[in-house]
Amino acid sequence: MRSVSFATAAFGLAVITLGTANAQDLRASPQLPAFPQIYQTSEQTIRVVELAGGLENPWSLAFLPGGDVLITERAGRLRILRNGVLDPEPIAGVPEVTITTLGGLLEVALHPDFADNRLLYLSYSKAGEGNLSTTALARARFDGTKLTNLADIFIAESWSASPTNFGGRMVFGRDGKLYMTVGERQEQDRAQDGNDLGGKVLRLNDDGSVPADNPFVGKPGYRPEIYSLGHRSPQGLAVHPQTGALWENEHGPLGGDEINIVLPGRNYGWPLVTYGKTYEGEPISDATSRPDFEPPFMYWVPSIAISGLTFYTGDRFPAWTGNAFVGSMMHGRIRWTGHIQRLTFNDKGLSITREPILAELRQRIRDVREGPDGLLYVLTDQNPGVLLRIEPAE
Repeated sequence: MRSVSFATAAFGLAVITLGTANAQDLRASPQLPAFPQIYQTSEQTIRVVELAGGLENPWSLAFLPGGDVLITERAGRLRILRNGVLDPEPIAGVPEVTITTLGGLLEVALHPDFADNRLLYLSYSKAGEGNLSTTALARARFDGTKLTNLADIFIAESWSASPTNFGGRMVFGRDGKLYMTVGERQEQDRAQDGNDLGGKVLRLNDDGSVPADNPFVGKPGYRPEIYSLGHRSPQGLAVHPQTGALWENEHGPLGGDEINIVLPGRNYGWPLVTYGKTYEGEPISDATSRPDFEPPFMYWVPSIAISGLTFYTGDRFPAWTGNAFVGSMMHGRIRWTGHIQRLTFNDKGLSITREPILAELRQRIRDVREGPDGLLYVLTDQNPGVLLRIEPAE
């Protein structure tokens, strides 16, 4: 598929620019309105309700059989929404995390056979010697109240003193393998180093071991866990519901956020090709493409600080079926411009439109997921953060 460029429009908000401050500015967004709120989108009217508040930088959510929701907080807590009510007590048994600017407890994902084996997975930032840390993967059993048999099943060889770009997004593919992202930790050369797991998408068995058919197994100069390389800071990962293809999104620096359709053994070019610049506005590379690198399927200039990724397959929003949704934490490095973007595609699968949704809330959106009820669920990356649900307005 060819790459598609689209420079998103500003939203006309009263904003304060950040200059050359770090892209992951965590200052509080404006206070949320009283919910529910009704908003008009291009296709239909939606109703937004708050399901849980008081969360500390929530990062990820997973839906349990029966409708309860697991939520991770970067501060190192796993929370549960039971029968629509947030349990005030965190779930016991999570791994010990090291909390940095953007490190902590990250993704929660369920085993495909969770209903039978009760296995879940947690990615997190793990402390090492000195001030070093890396991205780790733990597996445990959830008995409904606590985690048991917790164990690290994979620790990425991407140790760094950097406080950010951990990655940690996870999804099980149709092949039953676990795909996990690892960021390059603001050390660009790692993304092209086959002996380093930073800036990679990894492919693992459900016990953390290496599948024998991984693309770099037995290839000198490459770690066998690697599925693809040349990534910067992966923030979203999802399986396309029709094609089964693996889609990944990642932060560029100043411009150059991307969605990639990830293929085995392919190189996605960072930092040798990019549509972004340094945070000071200087060029990173003279090239935006090379024949030996996979081009992004979509990219953003300016950046939207892209985050979670989901495909909509339900019937509660008929006009949205087949669309993708991505979170945004800020647009063009301007405070209080986070939102969700609804992405549409034509019959050839090419990108057509990008509609901002929930820009009125002016929040950093960390994750967006389709629930088993056909509604959309949204986490704001704030302290306090909230879990929101988007419904059709009757």
